[in-house]
Amino acid sequence: MEFFNSKYIKPFKNIYAIVIVVFVVWMLFFDAHSWLFHHELNTDIEELEYQKEHYKNEMAKDNKAIKELSTDEGIERTARENYYMKKANEDIYIIEYEDSIVKQKEDE
Repeated sequence: MEFFNSKYIKPFKNIYAIVIVVFVVWMLFFDAHSWLFHHELNTDIEELEYQKEHYKNEMAKDNKAIKELSTDEGIERTARENYYMKKANEDIYIIEYEDSIVKQKEDE
């Protein structure tokens, strides 16, 4: 009988305390609007906001590239720098320094 008279068990003899504890547990874990569900939703929202910022930055880069490629000089510069294209009567020499080779290997 000493167990039932313990100071830790006394609050649970009160029906109101039991109802409140059950209600809190139900709302935190089992309800459709539970804390766990809201936590998952908040995590998803943060991830989607990060993706939104990333895609905005990508769109800005793409718009800059489109603007650059809208002129003949921009097309020629892009072709020469990125694709190593040349005119028929030109020779192109690509000079690589040791620093850039080491950095390129690190990036791979």
